[in-house]
Amino acid sequence: MLTTTRRDAILAELHDHGEVAVGHLAARFGVSTSTIRRDLNLLSKQGRLQRVRGGGAAEPDARPFEAVAGDRAAGRQRIGARAAALVRDDDIVVLDIGTTVAQVARHLRGRRVTVVTASLAVVDELREDPVVELVVLGGVLRRSYHSLVGSLPEQALGQITADIGFLGTSGVRDDGSVLDSTSIEVPVKRAILAASERRVLVADDDKFPGSGVLAVCGPERITTLVTSPTSSSPGLDALSSSGTEVITA
Repeated sequence: MLTTTRRDAILAELHDHGEVAVGHLAARFGVSTSTIRRDLNLLSKQGRLQRVRGGGAAEPDARPFEAVAGDRAAGRQRIGARAAALVRDDDIVVLDIGTTVAQVARHLRGRRVTVVTASLAVVDELREDPVVELVVLGGVLRRSYHSLVGSLPEQALGQITADIGFLGTSGVRDDGSVLDSTSIEVPVKRAILAASERRVLVADDDKFPGSGVLAVCGPERITTLVTSPTSSSPGLDALSSSGTEVITA
């Protein structure tokens, strides 16, 4: 069996069974366990599966971008507009994936800024703008969420120094930790934090506590939170106590 064919078959096996052990895959395809581990590691870097101890697992399907974008749209628009006002002319701006961050992009139209992103939703907002300089990071296409994921955007962000970065989240714990629900997105979010001088979290009140089991960062890494005026939770208090500026929109 060709290497590419075997890797496609591994993905099919994972999607059929959810999670499969290295030993099972080695026996299934008649190769060594070290070969299977190399396959799993590569597929994980490409954002096509989740590497787990002793094997691999299919990434859970998130709600499609369009479905999420329709929720609480007015609040996201207000947050996006207020967050975009934090950007100064000539700033280098990194925009995360996500529906609220896409609203930040919409309100940067016509601004003399450079926008760096792995979000195709952001690209859609800004690609016709003659003023914004748009830098698109490479990666593996995650169609359901209009984003590019994997090791390529993470590596590219390591070469960038940005004035401000905007981060989305699936939830905020009571201790102020910022969460995500998809493992392939977490390294890119951490790279955005590392690349940005100012780090802005945009989150409607449904993100307190929201969901997610994967920690992106602690509250001390967030410079500013832009949220809705009805937000109230221990997580919000923890961010404020850590020195995060809280802005309501």
